[in-house]
Parts: sequence; C-alpha cells; structure tokens
Amino acid sequence: MAKCPKCGMEVAKPTKTWKLAPKGKKAITIGLYKCAGCGAFFRAAMK
Repeated sequence: MAKCPKCGMEVAKPTKTWKLAPKGKKAITIGLYKCAGCGAFFRAAMK
C-alpha cells in the first residue's frame, strides 16, 4: 500500500506498473497511483 503525499490516504492498487532498471543494478517496480480522497496522481516503489 502506498500513502498519498497530499492527504495521507492509503491507496491499495496502482493504476499502472513498470520496471525501472538502472544500468548494472537490480530492477525495481514502480507504481502509478491515483488517490481516491483528493484525486492526486503519484508514483511509489512497490515491494
């Protein structure tokens, strides 16, 4: 779960996900979230 940086509401499911892999490093998964409370879009790393 990711926390909205504007209102602090917990958002469970990302709208979109993708892999980010810097050269020579381990890839991480990034998620694009939309807050249900304030409508803001934000990105967060997923575990």
